[in-house]
Amino acid sequence: MRFLNHLEEWIITALMGAATLIIFFAVMHRYLSGMPIPGLQDWLLSLNFSWAQEATIYLFVWMAKFGAAYGVRTGIHVGVDVFINRLAPKNHARFVVIGLLAGALFTGTVALLGANFVWENGAHHAFYKFFGLNLDGLTEGPVTPDLEWPTWIIYCAIPLGSSLMCFRFLQVAWNFIHTGELPKHDHGHVEGLESAEADALQGAKA
Repeated sequence: MRFLNHLEEWIITALMGAATLIIFFAVMHRYLSGMPIPGLQDWLLSLNFSWAQEATIYLFVWMAKFGAAYGVRTGIHVGVDVFINRLAPKNHARFVVIGLLAGALFTGTVALLGANFVWENGAHHAFYKFFGLNLDGLTEGPVTPDLEWPTWIIYCAIPLGSSLMCFRFLQVAWNFIHTGELPKHDHGHVEGLESAEADALQGAKA
């Protein structure tokens, strides 16, 4: 699981970093293109950044889907559990498991429906073409307006992200059944703050 955890975090980080860089360069391109700098302005105007907004939207969609799975694993998602927390421990545990399994059922259903949608939206044509199979009656599917990428590639975020989220729900449920513990996330916690305060206190004592 450690490798999957790191992979999940790497994917989210890479998507966020790519979106940030694209937005930065697109804004700089738009700003500098309006400045009458000989040579530089002509070169900038020759560059096409019309795809930047579309690419950023897709990156954030993918980031949101994988981020949702990360949220299940780390307990970031906000939940209304006032009523459940007032129940007896035995009933509390039952409702927690029911809620986690309901989340797994929902996300698993979305993953299956999403996979079928992706397949019918052009993925079947791409796979059949790749393996040299008969393409009779199959369509390539639509492409995105600016990037002109097959839309089924973009929509893969739905089955992939939902499948990972379903797995995380089952993982949390399994851990709760065996340990009685749920992942907790302190929204007021700042990573590295404790070590910085400890270093400052130690320096003050010295």
